[in-house]
Amino acid sequence: MNNGRVLIVEDEQSALKNLQHVMKKEGYDVTGTLSGTHALELLEGREFDLVLTDLRMEKVDGVQVLERTKQLHPETEVILITAYASIPSAVETMKKGAYDYIGKPFKLDEVRKIVRSAVERVQLRRENLELRRQVEKYEGKVKVITQNPVVEGLLETARQIAPTDCNVLITGETGTGKELFGRYIHYMSNRAEGPFYAVNCSSMSEDLLTNELFGHEQGAFTGADAVKKGMLEVSSGGTLYLDEILEMSPAIQVRLLRVLQEKELLRLGGTEPVEVDVRVVAASDRDLGEAVREDNFRNDLYYRLNVVSLNIPPLSERRDDIPLLSQYFMKKYSALMDKDVREISPAVLGMLMNYDFPGNVRELENIIERGAALAHEHTIEMAHLPQDFKELNIKTFRRKEGRLPSLEEQEVSYIQWVLKETGGNKTAAAKILGIDRVSLWRKIKKYGIEEE
Repeated sequence: MNNGRVLIVEDEQSALKNLQHVMKKEGYDVTGTLSGTHALELLEGREFDLVLTDLRMEKVDGVQVLERTKQLHPETEVILITAYASIPSAVETMKKGAYDYIGKPFKLDEVRKIVRSAVERVQLRRENLELRRQVEKYEGKVKVITQNPVVEGLLETARQIAPTDCNVLITGETGTGKELFGRYIHYMSNRAEGPFYAVNCSSMSEDLLTNELFGHEQGAFTGADAVKKGMLEVSSGGTLYLDEILEMSPAIQVRLLRVLQEKELLRLGGTEPVEVDVRVVAASDRDLGEAVREDNFRNDLYYRLNVVSLNIPPLSERRDDIPLLSQYFMKKYSALMDKDVREISPAVLGMLMNYDFPGNVRELENIIERGAALAHEHTIEMAHLPQDFKELNIKTFRRKEGRLPSLEEQEVSYIQWVLKETGGNKTAAAKILGIDRVSLWRKIKKYGIEEE
């Protein structure tokens, strides 16, 4: 276990040995020296999270160690150890950048607490710095923010198929970023200079959607005083993103199929076909293959759209993206609000990492936007989270490999979750599950549930 790198500088042999022993038991990677001069040599060749140094030493004292540490490694924290008579001097050194001071004779519990706090601060700052570096890579581009291997694989597929001009089907839960992937494909393609438009097929009636997609001729219906080009026509030379494609009526599906096959359309009330050159990226939060099998979607249109399919995983399956996305949204809204929010507290990040996010990336963005708005200083704290979010403890059950899980799979997952929430207490878990302890034991054995 390595909880951080600590350099201890103490010219009293017994005190040094005692501090090294305590810090090693706490899990730190500890280096100790009896000499301030040697400490400066060590700092030249290695970076530490924390320097714990005596103030009064011969030749090179704690102030010199502090000053050199901050010159070489500005992110490293320094704690001064001093006799009570020297405390005013220690307070003065804090103005030079020391994190804190510990008076002699020191109490080990106090040392542990101050050291832990300092190391956590350094590590959080470095993590945020690294995340900011990663965020910078996406500036000026379509921002698909990820470090998740599955999503990175989807991005690689998107890059490969972008220049081919084939139609694409994107599936995934609401809020996972399907439209963002559609834009990414567009801007990576040869159509990047052309238009990109997005239409939500569930937000309009059949007549309105037909008119929106295909347009109409003058006089096609009452109120049609002029020719109107539809989105398929104005997207020519670019990409049209059709969200919630399953909400499209059978009649519109037939008209869209003709556009994809013949590269032409008829406006409402028109008799002359209009040539169009448009790439269609369709999206759905449901399984189109299942809809085809249930005769709720045309199979010929499905195959036209599903030349390449991308299934974006929910945020609960890409938890390694939560810190990176949180950092990105924090930076985004801090800039939009003209604020100086720089960090997310470990407590907030811990809660985010353990939340199931039924609203996916969109929900995370809303939470961070609120946090940035309410943050008084530089850090988003627990007090800045929505009250209902802090009180929620949601477990979301999702499709597995595109199919709905069986009752047995749901039962296993729920038992595992309850056991985790009760800390492995079978009596408490059985009470929550509404069964006796023996029945719970049998289910654990039957399903081979591993006990943590």
